[in-house]
Amino acid sequence: MSDVLAVNAVDLTKTFGPLTAVDHISLQVAQGEVYGVLGPNGAGKTTLLRMLFGLIRPDGGTLELFGRSWPRDGVRALDGVAGFIESPKFYPGLSGRRNLQLLAGLDGLDGPGAAARVDDVLDAVDLLGRDRDKVRGYSFGMRQRLGVAAALLRAPRLLVLDEPANGLDPAGIRDMRALVKRLAGSGLTVLLSSHDMAEVEQICDDVTIMRTGQVVYHGSIATLREQAPAQAHRLATTDDERSTAVAHRMGLDVTGAADGGLAVRGSQAQVDALIAALVTAGIGLRGLALSETPLEALFFMLTESAPDAPTADLEPAATTGARR
Repeated sequence: MSDVLAVNAVDLTKTFGPLTAVDHISLQVAQGEVYGVLGPNGAGKTTLLRMLFGLIRPDGGTLELFGRSWPRDGVRALDGVAGFIESPKFYPGLSGRRNLQLLAGLDGLDGPGAAARVDDVLDAVDLLGRDRDKVRGYSFGMRQRLGVAAALLRAPRLLVLDEPANGLDPAGIRDMRALVKRLAGSGLTVLLSSHDMAEVEQICDDVTIMRTGQVVYHGSIATLREQAPAQAHRLATTDDERSTAVAHRMGLDVTGAADGGLAVRGSQAQVDALIAALVTAGIGLRGLALSETPLEALFFMLTESAPDAPTADLEPAATTGARR
């Protein structure tokens, strides 16, 4: 596989009047990896992807896709690149297959080769059984998968997806994750944005976490996981005051939960021991649930602090790009 980066962005900046939507962002995506751009709404993720597709021009910095740039190569910068920003749009009165046939024609594909290509991409996204139904009857998840199929028509080397699981029900999220994993397993490079840490954790190799247009973390999911805090549980008891005292004696971090009860941080073994101690002390247990994973807790720490406050004590890299 070539050493040329699929995406090489250096010091990208974009402002809209007084708002700096993207503030000197650098990221490198190696060919063959699944890379996540993570952040809450308003972090600048979609603006970054719009610059990648040439829909808006950066005010500063450089951006190359497989070694090509918009200023130097024009629209050829998108050779081998496909995907969608926000939600894909189709003709609702036409079938999924007919929509893809029209797109194939616009790309100059026709004849038996085009028909075979449409079949292939419909099969890849599990829509062959519904391909002759009108798009207006598709669920939101099916339209998202049809958007991926439209992107795959061009046989891209880099697939860019903007919040592909946003708005999906649990089954749709599961199907989208499985689809991205299958595509990545075929060697396709995938760059996706998300505001969901769980989604990125299960799919991506490396991640850039953004907050108000700035990078607060660059690096691998494995490194992020190593530096995450202990998992948090929401605990409801008949006596929160005594429960807090017992937990403190056991060395556990306990605070009041926002929705009532207690938020307890510790390993699963420590939490199990706490439950046993509470029962022994005669304190009734009313509820116990995992409130957030360690990576979710770290994500909130990184993205919910004030923009000018120091970030968590991580070791973010200026650039990243894992090779497989």
